[in-house]
Amino acid sequence: MAQTCGNVVVHLIFSTKQRKPVIAPDIQSELFAYLGGIVREIRGAALIVNGTCDHVHMLIRIRPANSIAEIARIVKTNSSGWIRKNGHKDFGWQAGYGVFSVSESSIPAITQYIAAQEEHHKKHSF
Repeated sequence: MAQTCGNVVVHLIFSTKQRKPVIAPDIQSELFAYLGGIVREIRGAALIVNGTCDHVHMLIRIRPANSIAEIARIVKTNSSGWIRKNGHKDFGWQAGYGVFSVSESSIPAITQYIAAQEEHHKKHSF
């Protein structure tokens, strides 16, 4: 039986439509947990999910069989539906996304960067 094996870790970033600050603090923790659940559903692992009122960062470990484009589509489609069901009727994500490969040795630094998003964006604009 053939098996595919890999260790693929990526930093995925995407923004709200028109960078509107619509991810309110009261839904952030639930949204980030929901995003992690979507990744688990496709048999990946969300190492950390965080963001601000207008964008999200995800550090995820994915299966080699999944394309980044497909993962981004699934994550954004399912989460925008969830946000709309939870009272934000006009919510949408921006069309594109950023994605960067992450080496195993860089995971701690990227995790720290993602965890500190609120502080980071007080000093630096997107």
